Amino acid sequence: MTLSLDFFRSSIGKKIIMAITGFIWFGFVIAHMLGNLQIFQGPEKLNAYAKFLKDLGPLLWVARIGLLVAFFGHVITAILLKKENSAARPVAYKKQATIQASGASRTMFYSGLLLLTFLIYHLLHFTFGVTNPDHYTFEYTLKNGEVVHDVYAMVILGFQQLPIALAYIFFMVFLSLHFSHALASMFQTLGILAPKHFPVIEKTAIGLAFIVFIGNSSMPVSILLGWVK
Repeated sequence: MTLSLDFFRSSIGKKIIMAITGFIWFGFVIAHMLGNLQIFQGPEKLNAYAKFLKDLGPLLWVARIGLLVAFFGHVITAILLKKENSAARPVAYKKQATIQASGASRTMFYSGLLLLTFLIYHLLHFTFGVTNPDHYTFEYTLKNGEVVHDVYAMVILGFQQLPIALAYIFFMVFLSLHFSHALASMFQTLGILAPKHFPVIEKTAIGLAFIVFIGNSSMPVSILLGWVK
């Protein structure tokens, strides 16, 4: 037990926690994006999908709690690693040796904190209906006669507001940058593949991050342009 605690208190242990929790959230982001893209299939499809999730009941809350634990575990571990790095180098280098480092890798900590802000706002807007309660009152009748919360209308009304749509796209930029570096770092931390494969992994990570950006940004853009009504 002591050995396990010592391991996870070490830098490598923290990095493994970062890798595992980050992978959990990447999987969620992909699943969440694929579910939300059903907005292009109309209100029936998206609202039926939302009802399916709601009908999961306790399982949905287990998943939500698990995601929150993973997210805050990721954030807290990142803060601890940041403090360790700062303590190990109390005096900054006069010349930053970051020629080979990407912009994404240099801003991982700050983009992560920015994404925490986005997550809180996103939950208050679309999950709990706090920021825009008027968007949370609409109902929709499915083809089977069931009356459900009109998630489709809520998303349309939300992204028809330019500040909300632009903020969402802005955060997607940082989410994609975060993923582009994090996915490659995850394989390196866990030692899954040999170093010779890192260039391919890095390109794959960038490609996946780009897909996340295009997929998520396509919704507010399409609504702003009136393609989805």
